[in-house]
Amino acid sequence: MRHLKSKKKIAMVSAGLICCLALEQPLVVSAAEGTSILQTAGVASILETTLTTEEYKERAQQAQGASWGYTNIGIANVESGNLNVRESPSTDSKLVGKMPKDSACEVVEMLDGWAHITSGEVEGYVSTEFLFTGPEAKIAADDLVRTVVLVNTDGLNVRDEANTESAVLTQVPKGEELEYVETLEGWIKVSIDGEEAYVSSDFVTVEERLDTAITMTELLYGQGISDIRVELVEYAKQFLGNPYVWGGTSLTKGADCSGFVLSVFKKFGVHLSHHSGSQAKEGTKISVSDLKPGDLIFYANSSGTINHVAIYIGNGQVIHASSPKTGIKISNYNYRTPIRCVRVLQD
Repeated sequence: MRHLKSKKKIAMVSAGLICCLALEQPLVVSAAEGTSILQTAGVASILETTLTTEEYKERAQQAQGASWGYTNIGIANVESGNLNVRESPSTDSKLVGKMPKDSACEVVEMLDGWAHITSGEVEGYVSTEFLFTGPEAKIAADDLVRTVVLVNTDGLNVRDEANTESAVLTQVPKGEELEYVETLEGWIKVSIDGEEAYVSSDFVTVEERLDTAITMTELLYGQGISDIRVELVEYAKQFLGNPYVWGGTSLTKGADCSGFVLSVFKKFGVHLSHHSGSQAKEGTKISVSDLKPGDLIFYANSSGTINHVAIYIGNGQVIHASSPKTGIKISNYNYRTPIRCVRVLQD
């Protein structure tokens, strides 16, 4: 939030009306569907502190000029959890993705209680009760935009230090986004699963982006995957977006990578250690080509020591407690180089 210019304060609902007047656009009132969410209250929920009338007008005008690559931007308006993206405008329709809290989309068309959207690689329909649009979306996006490092080459070396003699922590495929930390001479400092590292500035682009929807195919019973694997993966995905806490094991209040895995598997009667290196020894080693939903994938530091674990959920994706900044998220299984795959569900 920008600094207050005076101590004059106005009520939050009035603030929302001022923003709309400043943009000369009406508030959008619509209806929608969310997953494990609490409805928030329009503009009042975005601007959680009071500003002067002039400051609200200034913020609205600045947001009006921003687009971040969107023509008609929408923002997932959920208190927690995710907004379901459906194949067609019906709650009975197939789930094709999820919009995490505060992620952005392009609103293609507004229907009766639904919005046809595109977001990242996902296209579908979201119910609009939990979607900011119009001026509300632009004001929200102005606070949510983040700096990322986009990888422009396959097999990008991520190093421990900012020089080519330093050990390689991992390799990252083209198209992946890394957490941006700072720009150095010829190098960009990044963070991977909470560990700081360095990439050459010659092979990346630093951009401002908004989070987008996640491709998510529902696992279905009777399609060659055991019931317990379907149930475990769908259970794990319920906690997408929840916080990362070092040493934590709570699926709602916070867990680290091994704590997340430990707690998910405990629900299904499988007891694992609270340490990724130990978990890597608590099952049967398998190859990447043999992976099934519910198997574990491990990653290592530059010395080869395992320091991260994720659950494979099918379709080339994993779910994991990544870092304090991102929390529990879904990634491509090779967002960094896997070092070991393990099967602990013997079905």
